[in-house]
Amino acid sequence: LFNFVVKQGNGVKGLIDSGMSCVPQPFVQPLSERIATPNALTREASQPIDLSQLDGPNHKEVAKQIVEAAETLGFFQVVNHGVSVELLELLKASAHEFFAQAPEKKAIYLKEVSPSKLVKYGTSFVPEKEKAIEWKDYVSMLYTNDSEALQHWPQPCRDVALEFLKSSMEMVKRVVEVLMENVGVRLEEERMNGLMGTKMVNMNYYPTCPSPELTIGVGRHSDMGMLTVLLQDG
Repeated sequence: LFNFVVKQGNGVKGLIDSGMSCVPQPFVQPLSERIATPNALTREASQPIDLSQLDGPNHKEVAKQIVEAAETLGFFQVVNHGVSVELLELLKASAHEFFAQAPEKKAIYLKEVSPSKLVKYGTSFVPEKEKAIEWKDYVSMLYTNDSEALQHWPQPCRDVALEFLKSSMEMVKRVVEVLMENVGVRLEEERMNGLMGTKMVNMNYYPTCPSPELTIGVGRHSDMGMLTVLLQDG
């Protein structure tokens, strides 16, 4: 099963497509790692933050909302962020198009054989070392420059993913500016780019699970980089 899912690149999607109707043992998480709904955060969810208000008289209030969310939950929803709904829908569609491909077309981007270090396709995070495999397939696209992205990123999603990366940068910069101003730091453009560091687009695919209480899509982790922008489908 490990070879079928991980080494051959069929992924979790390949298991489901083959008719698998239960969670195989390698995917069953220890009790300590499973999601316990009764123990989930119960505090009232924060309201979406309107980023467009940073440009008006409500700047201080919106900045305060961002800082408070970052210091407490560490996660917040933004609206009126400057990235078009049309682009977001195209991005989701391109992700579905990539993962809908035949396994052999995705497998060319497996870590061991990928034609470029900028692109990696796989299942789970480090399945060779994990106690249990995560219920997730992914493709990761590292950004260096436009030319290399257009040359190496997978065809089904490269154009849209690149457009999203560039379109979302202004939103990211605004959020980072607010967070840095809160600690008394103002950044010039060049220093801002250095602070933000490596840029990448990750697309995660979570096939419908027959027993979701036994496994997880993403386990505990810390993202690399300063800020993660999440677009959720569904």
